[in-house]
Amino acid sequence: MKTTLLLILTCFGWVSAGAATTGIYRKTLDKPTAIQGYPCAKGYAWLYPDGKLESCAVSQETQFGEALLPRGSIISLGRDGRPEDAMMQHDAVVAGVKCSGGNWLLGPSEGAVTAFFPSGKLKLCFLPEDKAVQGVPCARGTFWTAIAGHDEPVEFYEDGRLRSCGLAEDFGGQKKNTIWKIESKP
Repeated sequence: MKTTLLLILTCFGWVSAGAATTGIYRKTLDKPTAIQGYPCAKGYAWLYPDGKLESCAVSQETQFGEALLPRGSIISLGRDGRPEDAMMQHDAVVAGVKCSGGNWLLGPSEGAVTAFFPSGKLKLCFLPEDKAVQGVPCARGTFWTAIAGHDEPVEFYEDGRLRSCGLAEDFGGQKKNTIWKIESKP
């Protein structure tokens, strides 16, 4: 239970994983401020000990890896400054796939996580509705039901090929609600 709570808090930017031991700290921004080229919104930004950006909400539509994130989305960067993940303000298309964002009431903090490879390529996201992805009928999913083990994100290889998803219907000899997966690259 304690681990699940930390995971939830970490994903929502309320606590940065290992902040106590890594020196990540919170900085209050009195106005929108560009940090490492990212337009951080007024409010809080989390920084690594060397002052580099760890996470913030963006004050305007922002390019983040291969995604054009809506204003108000929360971004997270690795220590090397490369994209790690984002919680989008609302659903948005990333690399040709419509990925889930936050909801109308609570914004990105209630949204699903969209993850990126260090190159900025889409690594995984949750679909807001059942949708065929590269010919495979993938099921919608949410962060909350994924924690409970019910839904799966759509995962990709770095070259953009589909790696896995939960099936929205029977496909390729597998039953609906099972995980469709390609284990190896050609």
